[in-house]
Amino acid sequence: QVQLVESGGGSVQAGGSLTLSCAASGHSYGYPYGSYWLSWLRQAPGKEREEVASIDAAGGVRYIVDTVKGRFTISRDNAKKMLYLQMNSLKPEDTGMYYCAADPMGRTKPVSSFAYRGQGIQVTVSS
Repeated sequence: QVQLVESGGGSVQAGGSLTLSCAASGHSYGYPYGSYWLSWLRQAPGKEREEVASIDAAGGVRYIVDTVKGRFTISRDNAKKMLYLQMNSLKPEDTGMYYCAADPMGRTKPVSSFAYRGQGIQVTVSS
């Protein structure tokens, strides 16, 4: 089993920045961390969960939702088993619970079906 733990959330004023981190532990037999497809998702109050950004095993960014393009950056450090989301120029509409997710077969399935997901961390952006 793989466990994912998010950190770095909190409250910030509009225009500010936060960096979310996601630490992985454990393992899935036959699939080293470096082979995982990783994603960040978020869920705003009263809205459905949405995919924010995804990165493939080689570090290639595969998806960035239009509403955060140019403001958010996804990255990973396989040696440290870490996933990051650098969030700049934050807006009140970025408020929500942020989750990291991982799957060794992420290339072939929607993020909503990923095998592993963290408990989430709150990000609140005030105007």
